[in-house]
Amino acid sequence: MTARTTRPPRFYFSLRSPYNFFALADLERDHPQLLDRIQWRPFWEPDPTSEKLLARAAPGAEFPFHPMSRAKQFYILRDVRRLAAARNMTLTWPVDRKPWWEPAHLTWFLAQREGLGRAWVARAGRARWLEGRDICDPDVVRELAEEIGLDGEEVAQAPHHPLVREQGVQALLDVHRDGVFGVPYFINGSEPYWGLDRVTDFAASLTTPAPTGTGTGAEGEPPATAAGRTTDMSHAGGCG
Repeated sequence: MTARTTRPPRFYFSLRSPYNFFALADLERDHPQLLDRIQWRPFWEPDPTSEKLLARAAPGAEFPFHPMSRAKQFYILRDVRRLAAARNMTLTWPVDRKPWWEPAHLTWFLAQREGLGRAWVARAGRARWLEGRDICDPDVVRELAEEIGLDGEEVAQAPHHPLVREQGVQALLDVHRDGVFGVPYFINGSEPYWGLDRVTDFAASLTTPAPTGTGTGAEGEPPATAAGRTTDMSHAGGCG
């Protein structure tokens, strides 16, 4: 019998999420040695093209959209303000006038190829949350990518390049298979850890054996999804 391959610990990140930005700051501060041990995987709300490609690649696979109430939106604004103050950060809340998350997240694949994946996440995160830049704007994405050494023309073409789009579809399939519904989302073995308040638990799990239990994705059932066009940002720990 062939031995079962152990899957590496995984970190699902989104350049949209303030909670993801905080989680990375906490990891950099408290557990920097883990950042090269984990497998980074992007999570973003797909545009119509990505949705069609996803449906074609795996009928029935859906990105986990959830409606979000106005009250929840106001709560998140207050919560993020508190969390930023606790970290001595001054955030500039961005205005997403024309949300299109493909340019920034597909650029990650180009950056990862060049060994600059972490650098891209860090630069895009600073631009969005500390500088108030619009990372849905392809021109902004190109400018930021060139700052870390990526080819601007290649970055500009990323959302229109079939091979890069295919990489994006495979990433969205990973989201579905692993049962990811918000970020930051960590997985060690079959154990998931969702949210900013689970960073410490996830880090601890990498030094101790993960408990056995029902897995997610390929080892368990895919997540239920709900109607709507906004990912769930339901508590202080997680954000879509």
